[in-house]
Amino acid sequence: MSSQKKRDQLILHTALTAGRIMIENGSEVERVEDTMERIAHNAGAKTSQLFVMITGILMAINGEVGAQIEPVKRRTFDLEKISVVNDLSRQFAAHKITLQEFANRLDHLDKSTKYFPFWLQLLSAAMVSGPLEVVFRHNLPDFWITCVVGALGWLVFYLLNKFIQIRFLSEFAAAATIGVLAIWSVHLGLGNSVDDIIIGSVMPLVPGVPITNSVRDILAGNLVSGPARGVEALVSAAAIGFGIAMVLQFL
Repeated sequence: MSSQKKRDQLILHTALTAGRIMIENGSEVERVEDTMERIAHNAGAKTSQLFVMITGILMAINGEVGAQIEPVKRRTFDLEKISVVNDLSRQFAAHKITLQEFANRLDHLDKSTKYFPFWLQLLSAAMVSGPLEVVFRHNLPDFWITCVVGALGWLVFYLLNKFIQIRFLSEFAAAATIGVLAIWSVHLGLGNSVDDIIIGSVMPLVPGVPITNSVRDILAGNLVSGPARGVEALVSAAAIGFGIAMVLQFL
């Protein structure tokens, strides 16, 4: 294999890895396309063609290296990884790192599972639930119990995602847990309004990022990835709604 073909293969590997990391961690398609095109251009590729969806990425460069496909097998939300990819892309454009260093750092980032510690996630869920309950329902006495219920609901969501990994089951179970805890807290005199506690506690589970990315993709003309993200978000929202409805129906 000639040195040029080896470099073209490295360009493809780098761009596809960067794109996959961004898609897997919640980036919109337009940003992924722009980043991959910039990587190829800054690496010296004369031409680049790519097709990005939320389930896979297809890319070819220079018309000599065959197109390669990078599957996207999982999707989560880690905006820090997206930020790191963007920062590495800027460093590469400024010639602060070589293409090989860029590829190596992306491979390391891809294998890294660094995330916010569990206690901080619980605290964040509590701090989202309580204040939003007050904002939406103006019910200050239920602030603290909403924080507790929201944190426990997130605990169920986290554990199911970590150990069972069945899509949408975690949202359903967490919502059902929130419904049960909200009813019990009112029966025990710890809260005043079941509806207000539920409304605040489910906020950490609401798929806001997928909905936002779906709208942005559709407005950008991505009429495959946009609706696909929208359907995924609607199914998550439906799972949350069914969990709450089931509890309210039987308790």
